[in-house]
Amino acid sequence: MLQRTPLFPLYAEYGAKTIDFGGWELPVQFSSIKEEHEAVRTRAGLFDVSHMGEFEIKGKDSLAFLQKMMTNDVAKLTDGRAQYTLMCYEDGGTIDDLLIYKKADDHYLLVVNAANIEKDFAWLCEHVVGDVELVNVSNDIAQLALQGPLAEKVLQSLTTIDLSAIKFFAFVDHVDVAGVQALVSRTGYTGEDGFELYCRAEDAQKLWRAILEAGKEDGVLPCGLGARDTLRFEACLPLYGQELSKDITPIEAGLAFAVKTNKDVDFFGKEVLRKQKEEGAPRKLVGIEMIDKGIPRHGYAVYRNDEQVGVVTTGTQSPTLKKNIGLALISTAFSVLDTEVEVDVRGKRLKAKVVATPFYKRTK
Repeated sequence: MLQRTPLFPLYAEYGAKTIDFGGWELPVQFSSIKEEHEAVRTRAGLFDVSHMGEFEIKGKDSLAFLQKMMTNDVAKLTDGRAQYTLMCYEDGGTIDDLLIYKKADDHYLLVVNAANIEKDFAWLCEHVVGDVELVNVSNDIAQLALQGPLAEKVLQSLTTIDLSAIKFFAFVDHVDVAGVQALVSRTGYTGEDGFELYCRAEDAQKLWRAILEAGKEDGVLPCGLGARDTLRFEACLPLYGQELSKDITPIEAGLAFAVKTNKDVDFFGKEVLRKQKEEGAPRKLVGIEMIDKGIPRHGYAVYRNDEQVGVVTTGTQSPTLKKNIGLALISTAFSVLDTEVEVDVRGKRLKAKVVATPFYKRTK
């Protein structure tokens, strides 16, 4: 049986086409991927991301525990702020990338990828030391993401709190949004401004309907996984299982900013990651743009002079740029901008070149 989010009963009403996504029955689209993508880039779109996992961490030793488990410097977090970080194995391979929300000195909320919930929770439990209480609250919490340039305007009509005061990667808890108590954070996975809202699972349907109703005149659309993927890809935000895995380090994936090897705590993978930061990693995640006609897809081999030098992690025809582009993990020697490579597209070697990333960056 596929798992379902609290919003599943509403999918048919909004025209969702569902797929099996890592054991979850989730909408790939409601209208069309291109239409939903364009709505988020120009207006706003609403996503059901309730399949994501949430862990509560409480106790006086919470910070010391998180510092040992995470690559980023959790000590830099202040109350009401969120942080992007990763968990790694001793060899530097990535267990998961996640968000940490600091509610208080002894209270944190971790938001992890859906496919990694059980693995992440087991890993954390295995290494708990001291006064730390770890609870998997994933089934109790629903998460909605309202993303796009009109997100603040639409959401503001449903709450009295001043949303403009919530800065990027900050949050406010216990906010009344359309009569629903929610944690509201200015975070997202689309490259646009927007908010992620966490509420009780039983309140999710009320919140979903209220946001779409409030955004009706502004053309806000319900959006599925298809647009979520093309949006995050254009902004070069990593997807676990593609740009990150147990075989790919955060440094190789271009996430050195979230790896603080100078913090005075030994975390898992610290020495391997420190060496890669200082000496360079053997592989590097780069952007590629097709010169020949063809679309680079996940898993396609990348060649240079008949030698395989890498693999495509994500690729598509960009809805915004109207170009065939991809992200590829390739040998660092061939990662210089404008380097020509070939992508094996269904048995044909097609020319491509290394280009700058991110492919898309919002202007305001």
